[in-house]
Amino acid sequence: MGTRTDECAVVLGGSIAGLLAARVLAESYPRVVVVERDRILGVRGPRRGVPHGNHAHGLVARGHQIMESLFPGLTDELVAAGVRPGDFSADIRWYFNGLRLRPAHTGLPSVPATRPVLEYHLRERVRALPEVTFLEEHDVIAPVTDTTRRRVTGVRVQRRAPGSTERTLSAHLVVDTTGRGSRTPRWLADLGYEAPPEERIEIDLAYTTRHYRLKGDPFGSDIAIIPAATPSHPRGAFFYRVPGEDNRVELSVTGIVGDHPPVDPEGFHAFVRSLPVPEIHEAIRDAEPLDEPLRFRFPASVRRDYHRLERFPAGLVVLGDAVCSFNPAYAQGMTSAALQALVLRRHTAGRRLPNPRAYFRDVAREIRAPWSFAAVTDLGYPGVAGRRTPQTHLVNRYAALAQRAAVHDPRITEALVRIAGLVATPQSLMHPRTLLRVLRAARRPVPPPAGAHAGAPELSGRN
Repeated sequence: MGTRTDECAVVLGGSIAGLLAARVLAESYPRVVVVERDRILGVRGPRRGVPHGNHAHGLVARGHQIMESLFPGLTDELVAAGVRPGDFSADIRWYFNGLRLRPAHTGLPSVPATRPVLEYHLRERVRALPEVTFLEEHDVIAPVTDTTRRRVTGVRVQRRAPGSTERTLSAHLVVDTTGRGSRTPRWLADLGYEAPPEERIEIDLAYTTRHYRLKGDPFGSDIAIIPAATPSHPRGAFFYRVPGEDNRVELSVTGIVGDHPPVDPEGFHAFVRSLPVPEIHEAIRDAEPLDEPLRFRFPASVRRDYHRLERFPAGLVVLGDAVCSFNPAYAQGMTSAALQALVLRRHTAGRRLPNPRAYFRDVAREIRAPWSFAAVTDLGYPGVAGRRTPQTHLVNRYAALAQRAAVHDPRITEALVRIAGLVATPQSLMHPRTLLRVLRAARRPVPPPAGAHAGAPELSGRN
């Protein structure tokens, strides 16, 4: 006997957001189908559908907590694969404005797996669920509705092979996790609905990444070296070991508002040398390069406000970057998807069909704090277009003051790290006790930046 339509959920997209959606849906549906355009089962390396998979990724503390709760033992599996976890502050060398923050023991985990490693282990855990099947190498054509167009009843798909024909997957619920390129706004328009309002912040960011085999060990007991980009030092980097391979490292450098790290080796090294933290360039100067520099561009952060729509078809929801894609330098994307997956879990418990307005309202509540953090921070860069209120200027001035104070005070470092880890809101930095510590510590003199460059010089490779 075939599975009834009301027993099936279809997830569009097999990336991390899709895997998390499939995991929580498997608690309520006896059949969950994940439709993915790439071949993904058994794939351990980067894949075409995740162009940023070759570059640095960060799973911040709240995201790790959620994933470990959904997949008990995941951290142990990653450690067995060569990932070396540590404390989100005490075991990472954080630099802001060329100055190292005073380390703090926060108790918040950092698990520096590369994106392909993390995605592989999550996918294998989801693959093991008896309720979940994967439909690889299939394109999603469009949703299917009933005659009233008020209810989505499935989705049309087509195998990515010559001569293939469309077929319909009937479903009680369709979840769009196809990322920034989501076509749900267009599908809504085709069905006679309004598209969601969008907020965009044009940041014109680029990552350029290269892998090396080092001759020495610049990390010591630390798991990563991260000079964070700031308006006064807008070039940043993420430098850490590749899991499971001795002396192999991944270096991603970032530039914003068109100041993109070059992809020619000489220009790439010049960009690294311009960072206000000389130890990274010193580590790679005589290292063995394992590949050519590779670039990933991220033009804008985008938030789609589905919660503002008055009408939305039942049987369809959206999750992950398809709702909100953040500046990836803040490492919020995977954790935002995990928070939204918990919303999906609540709204589908007992195989209930989510009320779209209630679901999107709860999703908006989860992404409000990280979006505000990213948006306000990005507007601190003079070249980023956008409306700046007096509050925006005040927040960014205070953030710079807190970063300066954290050079001396580990309690302020902990407060900053908890915000970055999405376990505390940005407003927590304004607590009277924290405010007093910031003002007191910020008055103390700080040393000059560690590097020879106080800012980011122009390079001939800039484009």
